Amino acid sequence: MNKLGIFLIAVILISSVAVAQGSSPLSRVSLAMKELCKGLKDLLPVAAMLMIVIAGVIYAAGQVMGAETRARANVWATAALTGALIAVLIYAIAPPVLNTIYGTPGSGNIEAAICD
Repeated sequence: MNKLGIFLIAVILISSVAVAQGSSPLSRVSLAMKELCKGLKDLLPVAAMLMIVIAGVIYAAGQVMGAETRARANVWATAALTGALIAVLIYAIAPPVLNTIYGTPGSGNIEAAICD
């Protein structure tokens, strides 16, 4: 069977499962966005703190090594701190953006805010 046929069968199966569940696509999107936001709120602060600790350990370990290793450790520590900063920014910015895109309570398009 060619790839297009397999793809069409997969699309038909997925759409039939979606229809069989009986829930509206908007409510499934709303649920997915709520789960995404909950996952962001749970994971990102922990990941950011862990990256800060790892950056400190890498920097400290690099200081007792040779010049080349010290330079590489500085780059790795800076990259870890940059990742932690990006995680904190995503943590702070994602909920308002998702609420703006998908609505807030009473806006009529979704029954509850995505990120409470």
